[in-house]
Amino acid sequence: MQTELIKQLNQILKDFPEYWEDETLQRSVVINDIKNKKPDLIKALINKPKIKELYSSEVDGVLIFDFESLISLLRYKEYWANSFTKYRNSVGLTSEGKYLNYNTDVVLDFPFKDCVLEGGMTKEEQGKNEIYYNEKIARDEIDRLFSPKVLTNAKRYTKSGIEENITEFNDDDNLIIKGNNLIALHTLKERYAGKIKLIYIDPPYNTGNDGFKYNDRFNHSTWLTFMKNRLEVAKELLSDDGLIFIQCDYNEDSYLKVLMDELFSNDKFVAQIVVKSNSLSGNKTQHKNKTILKNKDTILCYKKTDLIKINPQYTVKDNWDTHYGGFLKLDKGEPYIVSLKNVLIEHDIISAKDTIKPDIINNQKFNDFVYENRKSIFQKVGSIPDRLKKLSLSKPEEVVWIITDLGEKMYAHGGRRISMLESVYQNINGKNVLAQLLGDLWTDIDFQNTQNEGGLSFTNGKKPEALIKRIIDMSTQEGDLVLDFHLGSGTTAVVAHKMRRRYIGIEQMDYINDITVPRLQKVIEGEQGGISKDVNWQGGGSFVYAELMELNYHYIHDIQKAQNYGELVKLFERMKETGHLNYQVELDKILTTEYEIDGVNQMVAFSELALDEQKQLLIELLDKNQLYVNACEMNDSDLNVSELDKTFTNSFYGKVE
Repeated sequence: MQTELIKQLNQILKDFPEYWEDETLQRSVVINDIKNKKPDLIKALINKPKIKELYSSEVDGVLIFDFESLISLLRYKEYWANSFTKYRNSVGLTSEGKYLNYNTDVVLDFPFKDCVLEGGMTKEEQGKNEIYYNEKIARDEIDRLFSPKVLTNAKRYTKSGIEENITEFNDDDNLIIKGNNLIALHTLKERYAGKIKLIYIDPPYNTGNDGFKYNDRFNHSTWLTFMKNRLEVAKELLSDDGLIFIQCDYNEDSYLKVLMDELFSNDKFVAQIVVKSNSLSGNKTQHKNKTILKNKDTILCYKKTDLIKINPQYTVKDNWDTHYGGFLKLDKGEPYIVSLKNVLIEHDIISAKDTIKPDIINNQKFNDFVYENRKSIFQKVGSIPDRLKKLSLSKPEEVVWIITDLGEKMYAHGGRRISMLESVYQNINGKNVLAQLLGDLWTDIDFQNTQNEGGLSFTNGKKPEALIKRIIDMSTQEGDLVLDFHLGSGTTAVVAHKMRRRYIGIEQMDYINDITVPRLQKVIEGEQGGISKDVNWQGGGSFVYAELMELNYHYIHDIQKAQNYGELVKLFERMKETGHLNYQVELDKILTTEYEIDGVNQMVAFSELALDEQKQLLIELLDKNQLYVNACEMNDSDLNVSELDKTFTNSFYGKVE
């Protein structure tokens, strides 16, 4: 693959015949001359701007050339073939580019780590041969790939309807973007760098086998590259007091943890949350032939700096176990026992003006009172729960539950303190209930009965609104900005909207217009599923929808509409003249080359392929990394960018013409 860097290096070396044997570069000879600082070669290298830019730096007027990095480029043959990485089939742990036998410091290393993976597609079944760009060798190509894009088809959704062809974007607008998420993230940098308070993503788990409409069939190292590229720019978008939450499962969570330690540093690790995401008694087919069944996911949480503030979260407890096995039941969110203070006031132990203090449990008068009045207290607090009746206690009526106004829970047996569990009263959904501070094990969120939240049949991969609510609650305030760049069915945007946070969602799959946007429209209309009642959601608000403007899209559309071979041939000739095609392909041979089909040595000409195979071949010729129009080129008349799109794009980037 001839990137600009390789082209320039070849041009330099062509002037040295001694480095060539026919058309083959004798790289060992070049490497040796670089090591020996051959004057003519070094001078030629430094005089090329691209070489000088990448491999040298100037300190106090002195030019310092990085000879070792250039030698590394020449040494690894894959750089000069089809792959852009020095790694092939090994995944290893390295530090500073060396494997563990050279260094005791450990970081995660893997094939293609030094590359950019676009990972772009619109349909899961489309598939794609991914293109890898090495971060140094293909710097020009990457810069173009990450350049801000033109935004098109912008519209604003409100309770009054849809406002088409809008030309203005405001700071308080919510935003939904259709397009490749890596490219969209770099597009967002222009406006949102350092401004996102919370990032939550539920990326493809790399299971190799699930029905979620997303390309989660990356192999192991490719998945890590895919994640690394996106997390690097996500970190730039995150505010200094921001948090990122990433949900995954056992397929990749261990490697993702090490990757996040490297990208954010391990001292920025906040928590590894385990969520009960599946019932063991659920899908029997899913659990077939498994002796240890999967019923959890992992959520990794990292901070960008130490400036974060996490809002404490509480869980309502309906199962308070003592070493006796007793428990406290709740009736519609309210404990059915009375407070200790009320009991003591009623029995003239204290006055209404007195305050109950925790040390009362060590007060002999109090203990005598409990022992002497246990039956009358017991009558006040209610019946013994059925579960307690089954215990082999000699006098179960002597076990009483007492709640102090300070929120301390005491168990007494025969007037003697047995144990105390720390708990607090919290106002949850308008009711004062017993609650406990949330830990890193979340088993209280229902993942099994949320398939129809939002009125959708999007059952696989959809997360409960209650889960996203908790994450938003603990990390943001009203008005803060939330980002999800694996938006899927839109749960993050839906919950953020109901909780009056601003949000940005990115999704590249075509179902965004069939599932995600309609779901958000229902929210604006006042949809009452999910967390709506908990947050008293009544509807309202708005969001802006926009798409990354595609450069080669019209060719894909025309290819898909073609009815016969003749139409495709004419289209191919037009593509060669005006399209942006994959420069690895020898275009002149496309129509004359024979192709292998059916996985056997049956070679046929392009004209003999089935029509759908011909279409697929032409679509693959289009450079998928040139699908989108760069904003800096939108005034090019050949690109046909409308004045509406130009105005909206300029508004988004804060530019005034």
